[in-house]
Amino acid sequence: METVRVQDVSVNDLPWKIQYTSERCTMCGSCVAACTFDAIEPAMERRSVTVSTGHQPEPSQRHLATPVIKQKASVANACVGCGMCEKVCPNNAIKPVRNIDSRVNYLNRSGGATVKRGGRNNLIGSERTLDKIVVGRISQMTDPALDSERHTFDILAPFGRVLLPHELPLTSDGNELKLNAHTPPVNWIYPVIFSDMSIGALSTRAWEAVALATAYLNEKHKMPVRMCSGEGGMPKKLLQSDYLKYMILQIASGHFGWNRIVQAMPYMKSDPAGILIKIGQGAKPGDGGLLPAAKVSKPVQAIRGVPKADLLSPPNHQGLYSIEESVQKMFMSMNAAFKFRVPVAIKCAASATSIAVYNNLLRDPYKICGGFFLDGIQGGTGAANEVSLDHTGHPVVSKTRECYLAAVKQGRQGQIPLWAGGGVGLTGNAAADAFKLICLGANGVFLGKMLIQLCGCVGNEHGRCNACNTGNCPAGICTQNPRLVKRLDIDKAAQNIVDYMLALDSELKKLMAPVGNSSLPVGRSDALVTTDKAIADKLAIQYVC
Repeated sequence: METVRVQDVSVNDLPWKIQYTSERCTMCGSCVAACTFDAIEPAMERRSVTVSTGHQPEPSQRHLATPVIKQKASVANACVGCGMCEKVCPNNAIKPVRNIDSRVNYLNRSGGATVKRGGRNNLIGSERTLDKIVVGRISQMTDPALDSERHTFDILAPFGRVLLPHELPLTSDGNELKLNAHTPPVNWIYPVIFSDMSIGALSTRAWEAVALATAYLNEKHKMPVRMCSGEGGMPKKLLQSDYLKYMILQIASGHFGWNRIVQAMPYMKSDPAGILIKIGQGAKPGDGGLLPAAKVSKPVQAIRGVPKADLLSPPNHQGLYSIEESVQKMFMSMNAAFKFRVPVAIKCAASATSIAVYNNLLRDPYKICGGFFLDGIQGGTGAANEVSLDHTGHPVVSKTRECYLAAVKQGRQGQIPLWAGGGVGLTGNAAADAFKLICLGANGVFLGKMLIQLCGCVGNEHGRCNACNTGNCPAGICTQNPRLVKRLDIDKAAQNIVDYMLALDSELKKLMAPVGNSSLPVGRSDALVTTDKAIADKLAIQYVC
């Protein structure tokens, strides 16, 4: 008897198994062509069939060679469950099925390297803190609720440093007020920002779809939504167009793409909506950025000014190791580059140190910081070490609340707008998540992963796909492969984002009206209740049962 080689990988060891019905298959090859991970292949299968053709039973053996579609038993070519084979099969003959007996966590590390993937955190429980909070205060006979369909709502949030009345450099001559000095710039925008996703992390078509949706919402629907460029710069034509006013330019630790931005400054027709200095992100705090060489296409090389290679951003900004240095950096960015016309904000990963950073920025005598972006552990990413994705970071809800209450104790709430992200819209209802976070103290929220799901991303928190880092995105969203990028319909993706944002706007009003607010209920924690005593104590909201 042949020795059983127990160390060999079989299909049963992989996270997804291909369920294949050969009787339905016509061997058209569509599934093999559509699989971007080379997980299946055509093969010949030897079959022994017992038949009897006579009047009396006369069984005989026939051996047939039958063409079939076979799954590869290889970790490198493991099926990710994207389901593209099922989508293109005209006969419903093939589909991926989750394998609960997988050994992939052990097999992935067989090469001695850390496991990398995209997507969101996979270890957070199915029920989030936000799901255990509901709007419990409804205005009725005491103070009537508003009509969400007919009432006028002021749904705007500040992006920029807000001064207290006594800090404004104003004098009066008896007839009019005069401004004696420069004040920090403040832009009033929609309380939902399209989060930083770079050209490179996204395909050029996916990034274009998000940018197109941003411009359409502003121009046609008068919704002042802003989009962050992400690290890596932007196309020259966009930098030199009027649409730049809808874009927030990001400076990350790698400074990729900033040569092109600096060169375009003399030709800019409009100022950008703001500058965002990324210190860290919730999906991989303290781990820097990563753009694999597979995604560094020629257009990305041109925009970033780099050769085709793995692009690694350092964990921190070189020359920026303290809060004081970050303030100096913001001062230089505003003064030297845009003459104090553009607000500058900081993005940090939510962590135990978030309150210390926020408090120090509040006390800054120069009053430079125009926003504090907190990114929680459930934030998405295009490429990260799996150990960072699943085991580092902090949920954003409690940190947002703690930062707000710390500002309240000093009488400084609202001076540096708080923006929260990381898992907003995880269940598909971003309006409810945004409203609850605003009631807990945030001025607004930012969305990232949700946007690419609207574009057609099939990845989820249960291990489906999440192969953004491979450059083989089956939906054409997180890849630079020209053949795959063509799968993405730019107009349809942009339309999906626009439709969702219009629905979100209506839903936000549906939540604001019952509590009697015609403007954003920032810090109105009295509107929220929870049936979880621990959450009530931590967030200082009402416990109900």
